[in-house]
Amino acid sequence: MHFKDLRDYLTALEQRGQLKTIEKEVSPLLEAAEIADRAVKTGGPALLFKHVAGSAFPLVMNLFGTESRTALALGVESLNSLRDSMRALLDQKPPESLWEKLKMLPKLKQFSDMLPRVLKDGPCHEVVIESPDLGALPILKTWPLDGGKFITLPLVFTKDPITGERNTGMYRMQVYDGNTTGMHWHMHHHGAGHFRKYRQLGRRMDVAVAIGIDPQTLYAATAPLPEGIDEMIFAGFLRQVPVELVRCVHADLEVPAHAEFVLEGYVDPAELRTEGPFGDHTGYYSMEDQYPVFHVTVITHRRDPLYTATIVGKPPMEDCYLGKATERLFLPLVQKLLPEIVDVNLPVEGVFHNMAFVSIDKAFPGHARKVISALWGLGQFMFTKIVVVFDRDVDVQDLRDVIWRLGNNVDPQRDVVIQQGPVDVLDHASPAIGFGSKMGIDATKKLKEEGYTRVWPPVIEMPKEVQDLVTMNWKAYGLG
Repeated sequence: MHFKDLRDYLTALEQRGQLKTIEKEVSPLLEAAEIADRAVKTGGPALLFKHVAGSAFPLVMNLFGTESRTALALGVESLNSLRDSMRALLDQKPPESLWEKLKMLPKLKQFSDMLPRVLKDGPCHEVVIESPDLGALPILKTWPLDGGKFITLPLVFTKDPITGERNTGMYRMQVYDGNTTGMHWHMHHHGAGHFRKYRQLGRRMDVAVAIGIDPQTLYAATAPLPEGIDEMIFAGFLRQVPVELVRCVHADLEVPAHAEFVLEGYVDPAELRTEGPFGDHTGYYSMEDQYPVFHVTVITHRRDPLYTATIVGKPPMEDCYLGKATERLFLPLVQKLLPEIVDVNLPVEGVFHNMAFVSIDKAFPGHARKVISALWGLGQFMFTKIVVVFDRDVDVQDLRDVIWRLGNNVDPQRDVVIQQGPVDVLDHASPAIGFGSKMGIDATKKLKEEGYTRVWPPVIEMPKEVQDLVTMNWKAYGLG
C-alpha cells in the first residue's frame, strides 16, 4: 500500500476511525502541543485542528502516534513486515545462468519504477507567494522554555555543490521572524556536510523545505541511510511507486510535487545565529547554540493546504514509533554485516541513541565485545551510549527478560567496557557536545576462557510435557 499524498493518508485514517477532527479553536502556543501529547500518551487518534488562532490553515498532528498507525503509514501489516521486505531485497543473489538473468528482468523493471520522477508542475505550486510571511502558518511553540515557535516536521532538501547529490533530512527550524528561521542540522548530519562544503566554496546554499507530504516519503527523510543514498529513491522502495518531484520556483532543487507547503530560500554559510532552547526527544531541553540561518524567499502551497507538526519530549512520542520502524527495517542490513546478531531492541525509553539490547549466537570467547565494538563503528550506532549483549535465547524485546538476565549475568568489573568517542549532539550528560564516553556490557553466559572458573548454573525451566499437561487440564482444575 502507498499513499499519494498527505490527504490520501488522512482519508485512510478517517475510514479506520483513527482521525479526530477538532472544531474548537486552539492556540499554537502550548495548547495544541498539550492536546497532542495527551493523545499520543494514551494511544489516541491523529488530530486535525480546523481552527488555529492566528492562522487560516488547519493543523494536523499525531500522524504516527501508535505502532499500528505507524505500520499503516508505512503501508505494511506490521513493523516486522518492514524487516521481511528489506531481507528479501538483501537476499537476492546475482544471476548466473541466462535463464536466471531473464528472470531478473521484471525485478530490474520494478527497481527502475522506484526512481523519482520529475514532473513539469505539481499541486504544491498552485499558490505562489513571492513576499512570504511565516506568521501566516500555524507554527507551534510546544514547550514553555522553547526559544520560540518551531517547524517540527519539515523535509529539508539540499544538494552537494561538488557531486550534485541530493540529501533530504528532517531538522527542526526555529522561526525568528516572517522570513527567517534557524537550520538545526547537527555536525554529523548529511545536510551539515553540504553546508561545510558551501562554506569552503564561499557560496550561498539553496535550500527547500517541504511540509505536509505522504507518510512514507516523510519517514524516508528520518532513516539513517549511508551518505550518497538518495532518500527519495528509498521512499520509492517503501512506496513501491516513485516519488513525484517538481522543480522549485527559484531554488535549484526538486521537491515532492504533492507537498502541502514548500519554503524556498537559502543559507549563507557565513551567517550563524543563536537557536534554542527546544524541548527535545530526550525529554530534556537542548540548550542554545549557534546554527545557520535559513532565509525564506518564496512560499508555495496547495489550495486549502494543511500544515503538519509533531511534538517531541518524554517518551512515548510519535518519533519513538518511527524509531521502532527503523529498528525493524534496518535489522537485516545489520545482520548482513554482523550475521551473529539474532535481534536488536532500541527501547523507546532509550530515545534511539541511549540504549541498545542485542542478542547474539555466541561462538567464542570475547564474542560479545567484538559485537559491541562493531556496532559502535556502524553508522548511527556510533551514538549508542549503552550497548548490552545477550545470548540468543534471550528475548531482547521483553524488558522483564532483559533486566532479569542483566542482573544475573553481569560482573561489573569483568563485563563492562568503557570507550570514548562520538556521542549524539543531544546527549546533555556528555562533557562536551558530540564527544563523550560509551558503555558496553557483556550479559552473555561466560566461558572458562573469559575468566569464569565456576559452573554456570542452568536456568529454572519446567519440562514442556508438564506444561502441556497442565494447559490441557487447566479447566479441569477449576482454574479456567
